[in-house]
Amino acid sequence: MTAATLGRRPRGLTRRGRVHSIRRQRFLYGVGRYSLVIAGAVMFLAPLLFIALTSLMTDAQALSPRWWPHPFQWSNYSTIFEQTDVPRYMFNTMLYAVLATVGLLLSSIPVAYALARLRWRGRQAVFVLVLATMMMPTQVTIVPLYVMFAKLHLTGTLAPLIVPNWFGDAFTIFLLRQFFLTIPEEYADAARVDGAGELQILLRVFVPLARPAIAAAALFSFLFCWNDFFGPLTYIGESQHNWTLSVALSNFRGLYHVQWNLTMAATVVFMLPVIVVFLLAQRAFVQGVTLTGVKG
Repeated sequence: MTAATLGRRPRGLTRRGRVHSIRRQRFLYGVGRYSLVIAGAVMFLAPLLFIALTSLMTDAQALSPRWWPHPFQWSNYSTIFEQTDVPRYMFNTMLYAVLATVGLLLSSIPVAYALARLRWRGRQAVFVLVLATMMMPTQVTIVPLYVMFAKLHLTGTLAPLIVPNWFGDAFTIFLLRQFFLTIPEEYADAARVDGAGELQILLRVFVPLARPAIAAAALFSFLFCWNDFFGPLTYIGESQHNWTLSVALSNFRGLYHVQWNLTMAATVVFMLPVIVVFLLAQRAFVQGVTLTGVKG
């Protein structure tokens, strides 16, 4: 053997070393990536965990430096239902969220389809006008709307919160329009060849294909209505029988501002239904947001 042959490293060892190096780099990359994800998850979940633990403490423990309740005060939740008409407020909130969401979808889907697929003069101008309404703050239109509903003797009820959603929403129209633009035109052409009208094409072709986007829009609307505080406080006011959970929670916090354990228990009751709804619709929501294109 020559000196050059003795100094040369075997090809198998070199290849094995490269594979080991690549695996180590992938492992370190995965550790760094998942460490950031775990750290972010902890940051987001820490307030929720704090609320849940505080809701199970006694009044003295809630004001102490302790993080873990000892013992668990499950009676806080029964106290909430005894001192506050939670079922009534939850029914009002659910009625507001469901009817507003249904009206929003029924009124926004045809408009989005017309702006995305129908050819008519002034379509782009109308679309720009719809987008312009997204830039208008709610506080600008709240006074004339309140005066109008007051003249109709509807203030103090849920009607001023539900009725405007039956006339469409700019964000929902924009979201659904962008999704409709991603659906191939061949589907509509095939339906027209079979003799289908525009309404049949919308209901039988576009709506089934746009279920992820519709689910995302419905979830956006439901979450907004459930968490809405400004609208119920403005229109319902002192009509306690029609309060939503957000207004009731604010009033409860004002009555029991020292008893943080009861306040946190009421907050958990307020958050739990919407968390369950989001978990059930999470897949459709993520798919709808992901598939919604930006095609103009």
